[in-house]
Amino acid sequence: MELKELKAILEGVLFAAGDAVSVDKISEITECEKDEVMQAFEDLTEDYKKAERGIEIVRIEDKLQLCTKADLYPYLAKIAKNKREYQLTDIQLETLSIVAYKQPVTKLQVEAIRGVNSDHAMNRLVEYGLVKELGRMDAPGKPILFGTTDDFLRAFGVDSLDDLPEIAPEHVEEFREEAEEEAEERLSVKI
Repeated sequence: MELKELKAILEGVLFAAGDAVSVDKISEITECEKDEVMQAFEDLTEDYKKAERGIEIVRIEDKLQLCTKADLYPYLAKIAKNKREYQLTDIQLETLSIVAYKQPVTKLQVEAIRGVNSDHAMNRLVEYGLVKELGRMDAPGKPILFGTTDDFLRAFGVDSLDDLPEIAPEHVEEFREEAEEEAEERLSVKI
């Protein structure tokens, strides 16, 4: 199949899907190799940049999605009249960070790290579409496992979880010391 035809198919499939589609699935339906699909993706990406168009194709881990360019969101909000802007609180950001780095993780594990109840923060993050249920842990009570969503990756401008910044080793030790101090304080209060 010619690259020109593959680009047209890729564009049409992503438009019709309305959501991210895996490169494997595109390769399967077009009967092309993955590297050919990725070449079509890269060419389309360049085409959209040159033409100063209102759409772009983004890569989210092993998936591709046709999206409106971010600088056009104010216009979309006016037409949608249902502006979905939210401001994350420090508590929600802290909770989201724990989920992002520890996933899959239970609410109880998040609370153990934070040291406080996280029901409200987790519920909001699920409501905002940044966190989702991944399944259940094979343990007593079958607690729900949580992880981040593709919307989380889009919102924070990363292609995959591997692109999240690493925590510096000196901060890990600092966090460990703070956690030990808090644990000792709690223990002394209970005694």
